[in-house]
Amino acid sequence: MNMIWILRVLSFADLVFIPRTNAGYRPAMVVELKYNKSADSAINQIKTNRYQGALKGYSDKVLLVGINYDAEGKEKKHHTCVIEEWNHGDGEW
Repeated sequence: MNMIWILRVLSFADLVFIPRTNAGYRPAMVVELKYNKSADSAINQIKTNRYQGALKGYSDKVLLVGINYDAEGKEKKHHTCVIEEWNHGDGEW
């Protein structure tokens, strides 16, 4: 695998993926997971709490990823996903 994983700590994103230097061009990702809410609310939480700050100093592309899992019945799980590119000039780290 060509990613370093940083797992959840209190008040931080659920997952942050940082590409290794020898992985070629791959974006870093800040991932927030939700259950029975919305993928948009996950993206809003990343932005509101500035979780992308975990990548301060990272100069390549950063993706913000919100994933929501919904339960429909006992045997089906559906998910939605929203992915946005974070532009370093869009706000504070």
